[in-house]
Amino acid sequence: MQRKAHYARGPLFAVAPMIDWTDRHCRFFHRQLAPDALLYTEMIVADAVLHGDRERLLGFDAAEHPLALQLGGSDPAKLAEAARIAEGFGYDEVNLNVGCPSDRVQSGAFGACLMRQPELVGECLAAMRSVVSIPITVKCRIGVDDQDPEAALDALADEAVAAGVSAIWVHARKAWLQGLSPKENRDIPPLDYDRVHRLKARLPDMFIGLNGGLASVAMAAEERKGLDGVMLGRAAYGNPSDLAEVGPRLHGRPAAAVDYEALLQRMADYAGAHMARGGRLAQVTRHMVGLFGGMPGARRWRQVLSERAVRPDATPDLILEAFRHVDLGGQPAETAA
Repeated sequence: MQRKAHYARGPLFAVAPMIDWTDRHCRFFHRQLAPDALLYTEMIVADAVLHGDRERLLGFDAAEHPLALQLGGSDPAKLAEAARIAEGFGYDEVNLNVGCPSDRVQSGAFGACLMRQPELVGECLAAMRSVVSIPITVKCRIGVDDQDPEAALDALADEAVAAGVSAIWVHARKAWLQGLSPKENRDIPPLDYDRVHRLKARLPDMFIGLNGGLASVAMAAEERKGLDGVMLGRAAYGNPSDLAEVGPRLHGRPAAAVDYEALLQRMADYAGAHMARGGRLAQVTRHMVGLFGGMPGARRWRQVLSERAVRPDATPDLILEAFRHVDLGGQPAETAA
C-alpha cells in the first residue's frame, strides 16, 4: 500500500492507538497478521516530539507502513512542528487526539477536553495541515460530560472539515471527564453507533470511521456498512489472531489459514535483532501472549512467554519453544502445516 494513498482505498481497517500497548513491537506483530491495516502509534505529546529522544519515540520498522502518528496537544504551533518532524521520519499520517479522557490529558487541557473547544481543534488541525503533505486526521468522542452529542460532534466535525482533514475517526461514546476513570470511560458510557452514521449522512464526502466497542473483525465489518472505515482497539490486542480476518471480511479475499510457524519465526528473527540492539525479549513477546486464545495449549503458551521471557538469559528461541505447546486444530503445533 503506497504512502498517502490509504484513505483513497476502502473500506479501511485500522488498529487503534492505545497507550502502553501499540508501541513499535506491537505494531510489527500486528502487521504480520493484517498486511493492509492502518496502524497507529500510542499517543505522543507534541512537547515530547519537540524536546525528547526522537528516535526512541518515533522510530519504527519499514514493515509497519501504512503507519500514523497520533499526537496529543492543544498548541497549534507545537503540533505543526511535531507534524513536520513526523513527516520527516516517514509517517504516512498524523492524527490529533481529541478523545483520550486520562488525568494526564485533562491536566494538560488536551485529548477529550478539546471537544469543548472545536474552534481550537480547527486551528490545530489547520496549522498541522499547512506544513505537511501527508494526511492530517482527527480521532474524537461524540461529546464529553453534559454536551449534546448532536451539537458537539457536528461542531467538531465542521471545524475538522474546514481545516482540510482527510478523515474523522469517532469513538462512539461520550467521555465523562467528571466521575469516571479512564478505564470506566472505555466501557460505561453507552455506545451510539447511530450518531456516527448520522454524521456520515450529513457529511457524505468526508471519510468517517467508527471506533468503540467493536468486539471482533466480523462485528466491525458489519457495523462498517454505510461508513468508510472501522478501527479495533482492545479486541485486536487481546485476540490478535482475529486480525487475519480483515482480508476476507473487509476486502473480499479468500480466507486462508495463518502460517503460524512462519509468523513466529519472523517474530523470533525480529526479537533477535531487537535484542542485538540492547533490547529485551519481553518487550516483544508481551504483545503476543493473546495470540492463541481459545486454542488447546494457549494457557501454556501464555505461561511460557509471561514467566520466562523476562529472564535475563531468555533468547528468541523461546517463542518457538512456547509454540510447541499449542495444538492447532487437533494437530501438534510443531508439525502443523
